[in-house]
Parts: sequence; structure tokens; C-alpha cells
Amino acid sequence: MRGVFVSILLLIFCGAVEAADWRLSTEKADYIHRSVKQVTDVIVHDIYSPPVASRIYAYVCISGYEAGMFNQPGYVSLAGQLHQLLAVSKPNNESEISPTIASVQAILSVAKTMVISEEKIEEFNKQILKELKNSGVPVAVYDQSVAYGRQVAKHIIEWSAKDQYKETRALGRFAVSDVPGTWVPTPPSYKKAIEPYWNKMRTFLIDSAQQFKPIPPPIFSTQKTSVFYKNALAVKNAVTKISTQQSEIANFWDCNPFKINIKGHVMFATKKISPGGHWINITQQACKQVKAGVSQTLEAYAIISITLADCFISCWDEKYRSNVVRPETYINQYMDADWVPLLQTPPFPEYTSGHSVVSAAAAVILTKLFGNNFKYTDSTELEFGLPPRKYLSFTSAAKEAAISRFYGGIHYMPAITNGLITGEKIGLFVAKKLTTRVVKNQTK
Repeated sequence: MRGVFVSILLLIFCGAVEAADWRLSTEKADYIHRSVKQVTDVIVHDIYSPPVASRIYAYVCISGYEAGMFNQPGYVSLAGQLHQLLAVSKPNNESEISPTIASVQAILSVAKTMVISEEKIEEFNKQILKELKNSGVPVAVYDQSVAYGRQVAKHIIEWSAKDQYKETRALGRFAVSDVPGTWVPTPPSYKKAIEPYWNKMRTFLIDSAQQFKPIPPPIFSTQKTSVFYKNALAVKNAVTKISTQQSEIANFWDCNPFKINIKGHVMFATKKISPGGHWINITQQACKQVKAGVSQTLEAYAIISITLADCFISCWDEKYRSNVVRPETYINQYMDADWVPLLQTPPFPEYTSGHSVVSAAAAVILTKLFGNNFKYTDSTELEFGLPPRKYLSFTSAAKEAAISRFYGGIHYMPAITNGLITGEKIGLFVAKKLTTRVVKNQTK
């Protein structure tokens, strides 16, 4: 009997070790990072505009969070917090779910429905699931986790279908005004206005697109003594007298998803990461630096993506309300016909600066998640041929991202300063209102 008892203990012990082993090899945040990076790569490949890219990130990251927070102590659902998001049906209580497998499947399932190159997502999905399946996870757990990830994805996809995105595709082309001081298409491609109806999108957490409406821009004028003229002159002088350091800053934060290049009679495009994608990547770097686990990583991606998406809705509302002319157009018409900005002017109105809004908001959120004075090296642009840059905090990075638009010659200073103010307000609002964890009160 003693021998039988020892054998039973060994079986129980070996089973416990086996269970621990598969979790050690499966429950790693790197699987989450790789999945989100794959989404970024496809967004860049398919050339999505900054607002549309922010929408993709939001639904993808929310799905990952909702799938991965199941049965995770202290973490709470975003259902009932985000507009019109209902709770996802939970799996059988007897089911054992791998948060990593479920969230990876949810992330990639949602992403596949939102991009053109869905085959790239599908191929990656098969590859990473094969890795996870071969990590030693029990077959039942693997199957249940994949099924739950797909269940969450289906829920999020149905929710996303009601956000007015499809409806905005059917709206008419933006009518360019001939009123002096209003936006017109700019060289070299003179592209039509991007997402003029983005303010009709359902917001995620903010009350409406108009909730954080900035102060109006300076009144248009061509008088040399006017504020508007002086702001334009400041942009002109900044580009003309730009230093090497300022040029490096401008190019690092360019984040132009589709830059048109002209060499002689040849015109070609180069693709880059979007402003929102840049901050998603900074989030990845911060998570890796603190060795964040799966739950903390999913939380960070979810909060930052929600913030970025609402920032673009808010900013684009102001852009097409004030409809301010870009510096390139103004300077060419009233100052110097041969002047060109350092960066290529984006195809939408000037006020406010989108990069300023999203960067300020992202800095607030990342500071809350990772702390003040978080030193890090940003290598986001390395794959686009630019060296990494070091920062002493997220706030210092946000300020640099904002001023880069002035150095690049694509924004007047009021769009930057007021954009930073608006972004900070949105970031503080999200940080206060959105709950991802519940900390139980401790009695003394």
C-alpha cells in the first residue's frame, strides 16, 4: 500500500509540474507584442490613414484585453464603460483558459476583418498558434482558449460594426472652399482631404467629439502686423534656419503613412508608421523594459489605444470645423512662392496638430501606467532608417513630437500648443474614468 501511495503522490506531483511547465512556456507577453506588431506591419503595408489606423488598434487591443482578462484577479472588463460595449459571454466555469492563447486569437481575428491584407494576418495567426500549441499546453486548454478568443473577437467585431465607420464611407467628398484662409490640397500629390467626417464616429470613452473642443485658432489675415502672418513667418524662418538637431527631431516624428517622393520625372511612395502606431510601439518598449506580464501588457495596449482613438475623433472634429490653411499654402501665396516645408504637408486642415494631441494624451496614460521620469530609448523608427532617440520621460517625448511639426514646417505654433493642452485633457479624462483594475480595500 505504501508503494501505491508513493506512486499516486508522484503522479500528482508530475501533473503539477507539467501544468506549471506549459504556463511557463505559454504565458509570455512576447506573444502579445508580436501579434500587435504584426497588426502594425499590415497597417503600414496597407497604408491606413492615422484616424483609421487608430480605429484598428482600438478594436484589436480591446479584444485582446477582454479575452485575456478572464479569471485574472483584480482585472475588470471594459464592458459598460466603453460606449455600447456589452459584456462578453463567459466560457464554461469548468474550462481552463490560457489568457495568452485567447488574447492572441482575439487580436488577430479582429485584425483580419479590418485590413486589406488579411492573408498576412491569417498566415501569422497560423504560425503563432502552432508555436503555442507546441509549447506543451494541454489539448483541451488550447482548444478552449482558441474558441474563447474567437468568441470574444466575434463580439467585438459586432460592436465595431455600429460605430458609423461604414456610414462615413458613403458620405460625399469634402468640398474645398475658395474662402481665403481655408484649407486646400497641397503639393506634391494634391491629395483629397482625409477623413472629413471622422467626427461622426462613435467615441470610445469621451462623451462626444466636441467634449474637448480647443480655443479657436487665430483669425486669418495677410496683414504683416497680424498674429496669423507672424505665426506663418515663424514657420518659414524655422525651416529656413533649421539646425541639424531640429531636422533630426522633425524626421524622427514624421510618421507619414504615405510620403510621395519625386526624383526627376519619377514619382514613388514610401510607407511609414502612423503617429498612433508610434505610440503603440512606445507602449511595447515600456512593457518590455519593466518586464510586464501578459495581463499588464494587454491592459497597457487597451488603454493607450482607446485614448489614441478618441484623440483622433476629437482632433479631426476641430480640423474640419476651423478648416485652417496649411503653412505651405499661406507662405507660397503671401511670402515666398519657392518655399517648401521640411516635411511633406499632410492632406487635411492644419488646426490642431494631431501629433500634439495624441502625444500629450499618450504621455499622460503611459506616465500613469509606468511612472514619472520613465527613461527609455525609442527605437521605433530604426526599421525606417532612423537611429533611436533617448528620452527622460513620456512627457518630454510628447513635447518633442509636438514641436517636430513646427520644425517640419507643417504647423503653426498655436496648433501645437493648443493641441498639447487638448491632448492632456483627454489623457487625464481617460486616466480618471476608465477602470481596468479593482484594488480591494485593505483594513489596518
